[in-house]
This record gives sequence, structure tokens and C-alpha cells, in this order.
Amino acid sequence: MKISLNRNKLSSYVASQVNNFFPDGTVSGDRLKPYIDNALERASHCFVHIKNKYFQQEGEVVFNHLHTDQYAMFLYLLCNSIYRISKDVDLAAKVYALNKALHAIDVFYEVELPGIFYFQHPLGTVLGRAEYSDYLFVYPRCNVGANLEDVYPRIGEGVIMYGGSAIIGDCNVGDNSWLSLGATVMDQDVPSGSVVFGCPPNTIIRPTRRNV
Repeated sequence: MKISLNRNKLSSYVASQVNNFFPDGTVSGDRLKPYIDNALERASHCFVHIKNKYFQQEGEVVFNHLHTDQYAMFLYLLCNSIYRISKDVDLAAKVYALNKALHAIDVFYEVELPGIFYFQHPLGTVLGRAEYSDYLFVYPRCNVGANLEDVYPRIGEGVIMYGGSAIIGDCNVGDNSWLSLGATVMDQDVPSGSVVFGCPPNTIIRPTRRNV
């Protein structure tokens, strides 16, 4: 993968941002570097599946720290890698909070997104502790969360959430499904190969021929 900053510079760059936003102690680039390596490996696996001119150029996967969608995805992977590898919750929390501050996206470091996902201008998006599958695509102001009984959704492969859509509670959202602008699914199943319109109690689910 071609990266805009080498690993040492990227480690120092993230550390500098963390220290500026949260000056309650010094985080060094050396402390971050093992997790940077892991996050970049995961980013490479993710980005190679994304058909977008900014993610692949001349057959090579590209990561640019100044491409904010890519950087938001990377910071999620970084905070999650920190939590997975060392359970250093203080450091993971800072990187998670940095992502929230920079990009207005809330994906907690304990949340396990799939290996292949895509954030498209994800301002205001909150992704909770659902069960996710590959090829998850989220736009701005999307929300995935629990119902009042603390039950989270189960989301299939190839699900696209357009702006303002939500999946809440005890839901099984099937593979190759689309939530249109502002659509909400709450405590309701969506068959595979569906497109969803509207909100409860007037949610409409129809078949789609498109292949995510």
C-alpha cells in the first residue's frame, strides 16, 4: 500500500494530534507505532475492495492521511487495534475521541466493524455494537444502535445506509440491502435483496435488483 506518510511520521503525526487535543499526558509516536502497523495492514485489506479513484491508483492501494474519509476509517482501525492487541483503554479512548473530534463520527474502540467497510463523508454517523458483515457502506448521519432492551441489530453482507438512515434494535438486515435517505428499521427484519423506505410505523420494504 502506498501511504502519504511513512510509518514513523504517521505515528508521530497521530501522537501530535492526540497530545494537542488531550494534553493530560504525553503520547509518543513510539507507543503508537506497533498499532499503526496493524491498522495499516487492516486498512490495506479494506481499501483494496473499494472502487474509488482515491483508494486505488494505477493498480495500487493508496492511503492519504489528508483524505478525511480514509483518515476517519484509519483512526477507527487504530483505536480498535489498540484495544484488540493490548487492551490499553486509555490510549484507545484517546484515538477514538480524536476521530470523533476531527470527523464527527462515533465508532467506539470496542465496536467490531467488518474487515471491509466504507465511510462516505460520515459526519454525524454513530455505529454501535451490532453484528456487522463485509461491504458495509455508510453515509452521513447514519445510526446503528440498541433498543430499550439493549438488543442490537445483525447486519448482513453488502448493506448500504444512505444519509439519515437508521437500524435500531432487534433486526436482521439481510445481504445486499439498501436503506434509502432517512429510512429507519426498528425491531424489524429486512429480507436479503431489499430496499427500505420510510420510518415506523410506515416502513416500506421492496425487492431490489441491484447488486451491492
